[in-house]
Amino acid sequence: MLILFHWLTPLVVRLVTFLEHTLLHITQPSRHSIVFSTATDVTRSKADLVAENALLRQQLIILHRQVKKPTVSQADRLWLVLLASRVKNCKEALLIFKPDTLLRWHRHGFHLFWKFKSRQRGGRPKLSTETVALIRRLVQEN
Repeated sequence: MLILFHWLTPLVVRLVTFLEHTLLHITQPSRHSIVFSTATDVTRSKADLVAENALLRQQLIILHRQVKKPTVSQADRLWLVLLASRVKNCKEALLIFKPDTLLRWHRHGFHLFWKFKSRQRGGRPKLSTETVALIRRLVQEN
């Protein structure tokens, strides 16, 4: 039994090391070569590249505001949502935010928009001129 344990222990350690190395390799973000990136950029339209550059610049503006943790204003969120909607592969262009965060801001914006659109309008509805004339005529006759 002891011999089997001594024989199995190194195998298990190597297997765990291999799995850990494989997991680390799989979870690394993909790093394309500059040649591959340039080749894919050539096939994209100028509008796509301009939108992606604007999205990256907006993220840089946010990062330059503070040293530790950048604060994101509502205007920044609006700009990022609008710019990300114009970029086809915005998941690669988002560097300081998760795509889920951007989608949450987008849903929140729609929530606010429809909340504004469906708000209660104050006061009574306006009466037509014919109804007002009928009421005045009834008051004078009585």
